[in-house]
Amino acid sequence: MMVIGIDPGLARLGYGVIRAERGTAVPLCYGCLETRAGARPGERLLEISRGLASLFERYPPDALAVEKLFFSKNVTSAMGVSEVRGIVLLAAEERGIPVTEYTPNQVKQAVTGSGRADKAQVQQMITRLLRLHEVPQPDDAADALSIALCHIHVMR
Repeated sequence: MMVIGIDPGLARLGYGVIRAERGTAVPLCYGCLETRAGARPGERLLEISRGLASLFERYPPDALAVEKLFFSKNVTSAMGVSEVRGIVLLAAEERGIPVTEYTPNQVKQAVTGSGRADKAQVQQMITRLLRLHEVPQPDDAADALSIALCHIHVMR
């Protein structure tokens, strides 16, 4: 089973691709789709859509795991993330890829065993569980890997 985890964002969308084989999670790639800060919102969404299409073509997923929107005090930022989530959900639907959403606490619980783990604890656990040499950078990519890993743990 190949799972792509997505940490949605307008400036930077984190992604992590993990294949589950024989009870082992194998990271295939991770990174970020970054958009140009001065670009119009529609241009940025188009860049994300094209980037996702390329990612899905290179790594055809069996499932997509996406972080649920956590509404903070910054409404403008939350609106941009909502728009990106729409692009992600549409791209998956067009390709018939099932999508599962997880809250940040669900991800922390699945990866570390505690829903109250901090970011550093989650990053250390995914580094250990995925047998990586270092903590994935940037944080958005590490978050996406943890979301994909959460899905794999939940599906077991």
